[in-house]
Amino acid sequence: LPGLPGLPGLGDLMVGRVAQLSASSTCGLNGPQNYCIIGYLEEEQKCFTCDSRLPYNHYGNPNSHRIQNVITTFDPDRKMKWWQSENGVHQVSIRLDLETVFQFSHLVLTFKSFRPAAMLVERSKDFGRSWKVFRYFAEDCSLNFPSVSDQPANNIDDIICDSRYSGSEPSTDGEVVLKALDPIFEIENPYAANIQDLITLTNIRVNFTRLFTLGDTLLSRKRRNPQEKYYYALYNMVVRGSCFCHGHASQCTPVDPRRGDVFTQTGMVHGRCLCQHNTAGENCERCQDFHHDSPWRPGGENTDDICRRCNCHGHTDSCHFDVARFDATGGVSGGVCDDCHHGRMGPQCEQCRPFLYQDPQRAVDDPHACIPCDCNPAGSQGGGLCDPLSGQCFCKENVDGQHCDRCKHGFFNLRQDDSAGFWGLGNSRFRCSPCDCDIGGAHSSTCSLEDGQCHCLPNMVSRRCSDPAPGYFLPPLDYFLYEAELAAPLYTGISSSLVTADQPISWTGLGLVRVLDGAGLRFTVDNLPLSMDYQLVIRYEPEVRINGVGAGAGPGPASDSGSGPGPGPSPGPGFSPGSYFCSQSDLDSFHRFRCIGLAAELSPQESLSEVCEGLIKSMSARINNGAVLCRCNIVGSLGPSCSKLGGFCECKPNVIGHCCDTCAPLTFGFGPDGCKPCECEPLGSVSELCDQVRGQCACRSEVTGRRCDRCQTGFWGFPFCRPCECNGLSEVCDEETGECLNCREHTTGPQCDRCVEGYYGNHVSGQTCQPCLCPDIHSSGRFFAISCHHDPQSLSLVCDCREGHTGPRCDRCSSGLYGNLALLGTRCEVCPCNNNIDPDDRDACDSVTGECLRCLHNTMGPQCQDCKPGYYGYALDQDCKGKHRCSCDRRGTKVTQCPLGSPCFCDSRTGQCPCRTGVVGVLCDECEDGYWNLDGASGCQPCRCDSANSFSNICDKVTGQCPCRPEFGGRQCDECGENHFGNPDLQCISCDCNMEGTERPSCDPETGECMCRIGVTGIFCDECAPGYDSAFPACKECHPCNALWAENVTDVQRATQRMRTFIPRTNDELQPGDSPHWQWMLEMHSKLDGLSNLTGLSPPKVEKAEKLCAMIR
Repeated sequence: LPGLPGLPGLGDLMVGRVAQLSASSTCGLNGPQNYCIIGYLEEEQKCFTCDSRLPYNHYGNPNSHRIQNVITTFDPDRKMKWWQSENGVHQVSIRLDLETVFQFSHLVLTFKSFRPAAMLVERSKDFGRSWKVFRYFAEDCSLNFPSVSDQPANNIDDIICDSRYSGSEPSTDGEVVLKALDPIFEIENPYAANIQDLITLTNIRVNFTRLFTLGDTLLSRKRRNPQEKYYYALYNMVVRGSCFCHGHASQCTPVDPRRGDVFTQTGMVHGRCLCQHNTAGENCERCQDFHHDSPWRPGGENTDDICRRCNCHGHTDSCHFDVARFDATGGVSGGVCDDCHHGRMGPQCEQCRPFLYQDPQRAVDDPHACIPCDCNPAGSQGGGLCDPLSGQCFCKENVDGQHCDRCKHGFFNLRQDDSAGFWGLGNSRFRCSPCDCDIGGAHSSTCSLEDGQCHCLPNMVSRRCSDPAPGYFLPPLDYFLYEAELAAPLYTGISSSLVTADQPISWTGLGLVRVLDGAGLRFTVDNLPLSMDYQLVIRYEPEVRINGVGAGAGPGPASDSGSGPGPGPSPGPGFSPGSYFCSQSDLDSFHRFRCIGLAAELSPQESLSEVCEGLIKSMSARINNGAVLCRCNIVGSLGPSCSKLGGFCECKPNVIGHCCDTCAPLTFGFGPDGCKPCECEPLGSVSELCDQVRGQCACRSEVTGRRCDRCQTGFWGFPFCRPCECNGLSEVCDEETGECLNCREHTTGPQCDRCVEGYYGNHVSGQTCQPCLCPDIHSSGRFFAISCHHDPQSLSLVCDCREGHTGPRCDRCSSGLYGNLALLGTRCEVCPCNNNIDPDDRDACDSVTGECLRCLHNTMGPQCQDCKPGYYGYALDQDCKGKHRCSCDRRGTKVTQCPLGSPCFCDSRTGQCPCRTGVVGVLCDECEDGYWNLDGASGCQPCRCDSANSFSNICDKVTGQCPCRPEFGGRQCDECGENHFGNPDLQCISCDCNMEGTERPSCDPETGECMCRIGVTGIFCDECAPGYDSAFPACKECHPCNALWAENVTDVQRATQRMRTFIPRTNDELQPGDSPHWQWMLEMHSKLDGLSNLTGLSPPKVEKAEKLCAMIR
């Protein structure tokens, strides 16, 4: 995909990203390291040094093999530098971290070493948080990656194992190639999700998992570490790709320097796209701001319809894409403007906001085109809304004008001539309404032009002056009421009495007054507000005598003359109603509903009709010149207010009266909580009435209590009160059962007829109650009996002891219990022996202290809480049995805890034996880590491993051998190890002896000389000795004739050396003119030299020994 016209070109993503390239293993980073190559030429150099502490430099540091060496530079000496891992490390990874998302094309690895036997390539799209495998590579896929298919891919995104790039040939310059998109597959949509997943990445990682190795037989025997030739070495690593722009850019620039490419390098592929087609973002993954009228999509042939600019008519610079709008418009427009200014709203800021409308003289994009509706708040509806195009306000009823600021035709204009009684453009439901002032509560029918308020009489409120002010009321026509029970007798000697009726209450005040024949009442009337004609109404209930018995006939119906039910007279005003009403309709209603008659006839529980109530309230206000003060009693009423018509205060419970100042009949105790009911008990009282102050009812004889509901003291059985019978030992008894209370002289019982607990006797028969001494009196704190009695035969006191006590006076504890009964407040308790004693054994525990004396079940201790020595377990569960005897190992147990001839002591609960120092285990049968030799005289001894020469201080617990580092030995690792010599405190050097040809130890610990076994010779004991077969390491002894040959050769050598002493040899070079004899002697010398070296070393072997000496120096 990259490289097409209009798309960014391909490049090596490695270039310029040294800081973002890393390897998990690099040779020589911490110091020089040796490595070797595989070669077969005898004289070719095979081992070299890697020192990567500093970067590569052709002249100053040519042996540096850091990871940055793999970046392709095209230098002439590029084959002289490479990256190389540490020797013998199989798991090695190389990772490239990119600063943003890039588009990946292919990967090429060029190896200096053999290619890996197994490897895999991974990619990440989230900066290394998660990884996906590109492909596996292995010489043997089924061995290295058994779960991965090694068959050709069926789909472009299949993950397979490829074996083409893992063979042994070539041994150098071998390549591994990975293409993101296999060309054998045809790609229909390059922006499909699976394709984008393959070609986009932020990180790539190459994991080498297995080195390609050969057998060790081709290496020289002197090469001691075969791993030195196994490593990964890489000439070049090329990651081809381009910046990822979704088809919306052809060039890219550096990303933020803080995230990666700080410096620009020639050939470097940058990651920030120079976006086109109205797109934005590092990868052109979104639309530019204010370009959301059409959706974003990847680039292609037609890019004109991508990320169109929003049309907001210049009223905002922000918008967003809305899928629903785009679908609703058929793909025409999907942009929705955000935060429209200049009073605008709508998807394209094409509408005016509420309370504004479009000025017809200005264009839609004019910032001043939306102007206020300016609706009159009093005459408009909707809080000031208007038509957004015309500006017409929505007027209330009877209001007109574009701004609803005037009344319609035919209604009074508030601002001009409004003196005819119309008001209130902005407050009434029907605007420009009549004043409608109350005919009785207002001075006149006119009102305020601003708010319609009428001019009220005193203490009248509301706009129409139709209601009394809070705390005031309007008296009804029969308000002036005078109770008969409060009137005075008309003639002296004629009496009247207060009675109550057994029928439903139909009266006012406290009740009814019976006025006998010939008697009369005088009412004092002194509170009428003004002089005028009044009608007198008397409410009464006549009594008719039937067979000489008076009976109440009940309230009679009201007559035309004004007589009616009631306890007293009620005067009402007499007048001509027409003088108080302004309209004929009000007067007609007053007559039609008989408002005057109803006011006099209705009982207190009935109410007037709504029409009459309004008319009477108006008339009352006119008669009384306004409203009258309530005067509610602050103690008996719930508040200072009263009913608007009648002035009835809201009384507390059982309180009556207009002003709530009197208790109702059959109640008492006028106070803040109202009045309480008398509730006189009918069986004990002579009347239902009670004192209205104290509430005391009138009781029968031998009955008492406020309600007369109980017997007097000394009596019981209400209501039939009888005297208490207590044998003269008490004056009071239970009011219901008659059982005597507060008996004297230590007696008790229903009739004080027996002694209390702790005493004995029979008071009825004349024997006074005497105290039981068991062993002391009941209240002393030392009384341990349930009861006692006098034995008539023995004439002695017999105590009935409590449980756990015994003895004639209960002064001793029973078996298995204890207590110091000489002390006050003590008692016998169970001995705390944890069920490990015989409870029937009196001597099992101390009867005073409770100490356990005869413990059972192999237990011991003051509470039998421990196992006996030699036993362990849980004594509280009787678990100290023979099967739990201590079995401590005497070798590791403290000597003092294992006496001879008896078992060792162990922990009485867990069985843990007391171990010596360095010994562990429940039975002390194992040395602790860092100790050994349990069989020693003093138990386990410290390992004392040399801290510098050993891996740890934990040694073999039998032999004591410490875990030594490779070059050290000895039990404590304080000596040089096998096949090493030197001073262990300084350095141990490898003897390099062939272990197959040496004795043990293999070399001298001081000189390093190899100690060859019989039949082996050589500096390293790696050759067969003369007289033995040369097939090392068998070195079988030769035939006995070989010894004779060696002996003869030795004789010849000795003779030769002796003959050489006889022949002078001053110069080996012949000069012209030398005599033939002298020439003959020189030839003789040469032959003698050959004879002296019959068993000597051959020249190649001598040369080999000389090289070895040079290395040692």
